Amino acid sequence: MRIAMIGCKGVPATMAYGGGVERHVEQLAPRIAKQGHEVTIYVRPYTNPRQKRTWNGCHLVTIPTIRRKHVETIAHVFFSTVHAIFQKYDVIHYHGVGPSTVAWIPRVFSPRTKIVVTFHSRDRFHEKWNFLARTYLAIGEWTAVRVPHATIAVSHVIQRFCMQMFNVKPLFIPNGIEPPSRRVATDAIERMGLKPNGYFLGLGRLVPHKAYDVALDAFLTVPTDLNFAIVGDAGYDERYAERLYAMAERDPRVRMLGFQTGRELEQLLAHCYALIHPSRSEGLSVAVLEAMSYGKVVIMSDIPENLELVDHSNISFPTDNVKRLRDTLSWLAEDPAMLRERGERARQVVIKHYNWDSIAIKTEQVYRTLHSQR
Repeated sequence: MRIAMIGCKGVPATMAYGGGVERHVEQLAPRIAKQGHEVTIYVRPYTNPRQKRTWNGCHLVTIPTIRRKHVETIAHVFFSTVHAIFQKYDVIHYHGVGPSTVAWIPRVFSPRTKIVVTFHSRDRFHEKWNFLARTYLAIGEWTAVRVPHATIAVSHVIQRFCMQMFNVKPLFIPNGIEPPSRRVATDAIERMGLKPNGYFLGLGRLVPHKAYDVALDAFLTVPTDLNFAIVGDAGYDERYAERLYAMAERDPRVRMLGFQTGRELEQLLAHCYALIHPSRSEGLSVAVLEAMSYGKVVIMSDIPENLELVDHSNISFPTDNVKRLRDTLSWLAEDPAMLRERGERARQVVIKHYNWDSIAIKTEQVYRTLHSQR
């Protein structure tokens, strides 16, 4: 089959622009290509400055966009879709509810092409959006389940939402991980001034809905020798990142490490004491899954999407509750044995249920089922 993926900024997601959608496509697309299909990923110019045409067995098509927060994604998706309807793809796979709003175009102008949408998260709850953007993303939730031939939900929470709100049951195919298979060195974290099992880790873009201000407020009054390393770049709103850096300057235990990838990120995940994930809005966090794959406990806000991953291994606290998070961190800092036990349970859960190889097989089966209906 000839398959197009539209909606991610670019691949690989190890670039500073990468988020959950990019990491999802980065892992999924090459695996689909290895199954014998021709996979094309539509990317944005700033993610492919060398104008590469192939990556990991996939074709890259670089399409221009308008580099403004509220229009960048939809402009790129629209231009990509116009290009795609002339390419005779068997499947066009849109990633995200925002991109799904233009999925009607190939339904009308390329009726033999099957359309798939992955519902990654309820993006309208991200605090960076204004009223008009949130309204548009609310429409995107409707189009994500009503327009395509098949909808994929990355979490049971999203699946239940679609059933209750739209009376449509999407297919459940989650995000995943690659199980770590080797011993991980420590030289990179030592250069950062960190010790194995000597720091809490925060991993994600420095945007308001990730709530690292809450995590810092809580950590700054925890009596512990552990550090708190926060890994991530600023989003469009650099004022929030500046606020976090100002908070970090109040305590030498806090390390703002910026964007990290490759060996550095691997070592940071493998050797952290635990992951702090205070997010106010998620789909199914790849960062959480990756931390669990390394046998790490995740201290997470109690939003439904996070609670889906607790499974008696991770630990939740009430969203935005600084005092409860502070108490939780204080307790956990004194009980490494319990963290080791729960971390091993987390590793077993995520390797069993969230493996990218099985996720790719399930996604490819969706494509095959739709293709057979032509």
